[in-house]
Amino acid sequence: MNDWHPPMKTPHDLNERTLADAWADLKAHADAGLPLQADAFRLAFADPEFLLRRETRGIRFQLEMLKPDLEQQALGVTNTIVVFGSARFPTPEAAQAQLDEARRIGNAQTLARAERDARNARHYEQARLFGRLVAEHSSRLPEPERLYICTGGGPGIMEAANRGAQEMGALNVGLNIALPHEQHHNPFITPSLCFKFHYFALRKMHFMMRAKALVAFPGGFGTLDELFEILTLVQTGKSEPVPVVLFGSDYWKRLINFEMLVEEGVISAKDLELFTFVDTPEAAWKTIQSFYRLENEASHS
Repeated sequence: MNDWHPPMKTPHDLNERTLADAWADLKAHADAGLPLQADAFRLAFADPEFLLRRETRGIRFQLEMLKPDLEQQALGVTNTIVVFGSARFPTPEAAQAQLDEARRIGNAQTLARAERDARNARHYEQARLFGRLVAEHSSRLPEPERLYICTGGGPGIMEAANRGAQEMGALNVGLNIALPHEQHHNPFITPSLCFKFHYFALRKMHFMMRAKALVAFPGGFGTLDELFEILTLVQTGKSEPVPVVLFGSDYWKRLINFEMLVEEGVISAKDLELFTFVDTPEAAWKTIQSFYRLENEASHS
C-alpha cells in the first residue's frame, strides 16, 4: 500500500498560485490582441478596468506610495540626496556637436541656440561630478549611513547626477513621472530603483521621505515647483530641516529676488538661511558635509 501523500500546500503557496493564474489570464488576453472589456468575474486586484475607476483612486494612491517604498527598503536606500534641474541641458559632447553643426550651417538663430546650449552643458558636467562625489564618499560608510543620489529620472541634469553615481558603482534612484509627452527614464538609474509615477503628489512625497539634502541646478517650472515645495515644508516645520543648495548663484539670483521678498515682508530675513548658493560640485558637497558634520566623521573612519 502506498502511503505517500503530496505535501499540503500552505496558504502562502495557494495565494501565490492564485495571483499567478490571475495575471497569466490577463496577459494571455493582451497577447491575443483582444480589447479588455469589463468583467465582473475577474479578480479585483487583476482587473485594470476596476483599478482605473475614479472610485478606486485611493487604492492607486496607496500603491504608488507602497511600491517605491518597499523596493527602496529592500535595497537599504534610507538616505538620499535629491538632485533637481532642467531636463533640457545636453551633454557637453552633444552640445559641442550641435554647435559645430550650427556654425557650419551659418543660421544666426540656430547658432544662438547652440551657443546657449553649449553654455548650459557645463551644468550637466557639474551635476555628473557632484553625483560622483556623493557616491565616492558613501562607498566608505556603513550601508545604513550611505547617501544615495535620487533624481526625477529624466534626461539633462537628472541623467547627469544618476550617471555620476553609476560611474562610481553606486545604487541610485529615479522617480519618473508619466507625462502627455512621454518622458523616458535615463539609462543610468539602477534598474530596480527606477520608478514611474502617475501622481505628482506621491512622487513629491517620495522625494522628501528619504531626502537628507536637496541640490537644485538651474531649471524651469518643474524645478521651481519642487524647490519651493521643499522650502515651504521646511519653513513651516512640516519637514525636518535639510540643506537646500542652489547650484549656479548667478542663475538663481537673476531668477528670484529673495531680498525683495524680505523687504516686502512676505518672508523673514531668517528664511534666507534655508538655502545656500554654490557654484561648484565641491562647494555643494561641502555644504552638505558641514550641515551633518560628515567631515569629522570621515576623518575618524
